[in-house]
Amino acid sequence: MKELQTRLLKVQEELKAPKNQRNNFGKYNYRSCEDILEAVKPLLAKYGLTMTIADQVHEIGKYEHYKLEDFDSDKKEKGEKQTILDRKGNYMYIESTVMVSYENDRIASTAQAGIDPNRKGMDIAQSFGSSSSYARKYALNGMFLIDDTKDADATNTHGKAETVVKKKLTAEIKTAMKKAIQKGQIEAVLAKLETYQYTEKDRAEILA
Repeated sequence: MKELQTRLLKVQEELKAPKNQRNNFGKYNYRSCEDILEAVKPLLAKYGLTMTIADQVHEIGKYEHYKLEDFDSDKKEKGEKQTILDRKGNYMYIESTVMVSYENDRIASTAQAGIDPNRKGMDIAQSFGSSSSYARKYALNGMFLIDDTKDADATNTHGKAETVVKKKLTAEIKTAMKKAIQKGQIEAVLAKLETYQYTEKDRAEILA
């Protein structure tokens, strides 16, 4: 085990996995699972290590999702709403396990990601694939000590108060956010939404 730990430490020290991907809607760079794999494979070969990645799908219960809709008939004119069942199903998540081996010794790292079969802009296969990529990426992050958070100094106000002025959410921006969600960029949309002044009604309309 000591020899495996020594070789893995060398991989962790030498690994460089730049953020080669760009999210134009959220305006930030990120690294994908494929970026990490491309960077780590030569180092695994260099130090005689083998690596496998395996996924397991887990089911942990049922859910029901409700939404508000206008009443039919005369109540609609008063703006009254009714709660109706939108969809129901089972909570599922993917657990990815990264295993690094040397001779008879092994070290594992795991991570999980939820699965939303009803995710807008994706069919069922794409939904599972997206969750698998997400879980695998964070299992790799754990194995090779890759930090996806911002540098602490970049977010440190050094004791100074910071005033954040949120922008007005216009109809054009809401339309752009809806289109982005249809392309599967819901995380970026939710993050961007927090920079605007919005109501729960706005949020529900964008995610509808």
